[in-house]
Amino acid sequence: MVEFLNRVNKVVNDVLMWVAGCMLAFMIILTCANIFCRLVWLPIRGTFELMGYFGAVVTAFALGYTQTKKGHIAVDIVVLGFPPRVRAVLNAINCAICAVFFIIVGWQIWRYATNLWRTGEVTETLRIIYYPFTYAVAVGCFALAFVFIVHLLNSLVGREGTK
Repeated sequence: MVEFLNRVNKVVNDVLMWVAGCMLAFMIILTCANIFCRLVWLPIRGTFELMGYFGAVVTAFALGYTQTKKGHIAVDIVVLGFPPRVRAVLNAINCAICAVFFIIVGWQIWRYATNLWRTGEVTETLRIIYYPFTYAVAVGCFALAFVFIVHLLNSLVGREGTK
């Protein structure tokens, strides 16, 4: 079961990272196009809005992948002095707390996105709906929570391969 969850975790976060990469490439193209268009005094309308929303989605979608690669900042100078068993227990506690935290964050962002959807909120310049971007951020938080849950389960069954 844990092996299956590890595979699902990898696939989900690889897909989200691929989408984030495509969105980042689009952001780069849009920025370059906007700079070029400004040279001829015709900037692309709504670039600032799109950069903000795409940036939020790129960041949220990269959270889980980054955690699987242990790419987030970790200050563990004190923990490294503990015996391996204590470190494993502290890691499990940390994974549980982080999973609960990001489930709550994702749930609250999801509720906020639903509120935006029901009220019909749109962006100021382009007048596009932005609840899909908010739902995407919630999905990124849920994906990160899933990574922490899988790491927790790996540590409970004694697997070291939680990278």
